[in-house]
Amino acid sequence: MPKIKDIPKVDRPREKLIKSGAKFLKDYELLAIFLNTGTKGKNVLEVAQDILSNYPKKKLLGLDFAQFKKINGIGPAKATQILAAFEFAGRVLEVDSSGTLPIVQTKKDIIAQISFLREHKKENFVVLYLNSRNELLNKETISVGTLNASLVHPREVFEPAARYFAAQIILAHNHPSGDSAPSEDDLDLTKRMVEAGKILGIEVIDHVIISNLNSFSFKEKKLI
Repeated sequence: MPKIKDIPKVDRPREKLIKSGAKFLKDYELLAIFLNTGTKGKNVLEVAQDILSNYPKKKLLGLDFAQFKKINGIGPAKATQILAAFEFAGRVLEVDSSGTLPIVQTKKDIIAQISFLREHKKENFVVLYLNSRNELLNKETISVGTLNASLVHPREVFEPAARYFAAQIILAHNHPSGDSAPSEDDLDLTKRMVEAGKILGIEVIDHVIISNLNSFSFKEKKLI
């Protein structure tokens, strides 16, 4: 394939987007716009095609920064741009067409918000921040890596709650092992967060552990 500068302007991804709109671009053309430049011996369109042939879209969404920057053609700068775009798009999609905030009341609702964790190879500790009407205000990844009570401090969990004026929160994390049963560290951490929430007047209404096989709800098992 020729260098991108040798491709007629009408066929270049940016020009096609400007002329016809993003929906008329192929997946690899959209990715090429994020990448901006190719690698030695391959133009940006070829690099984008190679990436998508090795990483289907759903798998690509599950990659973290360290995994992205290891891909040939994606360095640290491009990795941050792509991750930021994915996160922004995800947040936009959380708000439905009527402009209302999504309701999170049931375990099914929680799973819908954290299903992306199934693909992660490391434990990610995520908190959903809700108002008093169970509407999702925001969600944040608080910790990445081995989870235990000493590594996740209540201030990291509850500081965003103050920012979002949250009335209640839901804890969530993944088990890459495939077994969603809680460990002793999970039990200790949950107890610690529930106690901190009582002091701050912010209720911890559930802690859900998700794996690629199943899920576990502390509320469902009456552990909260």
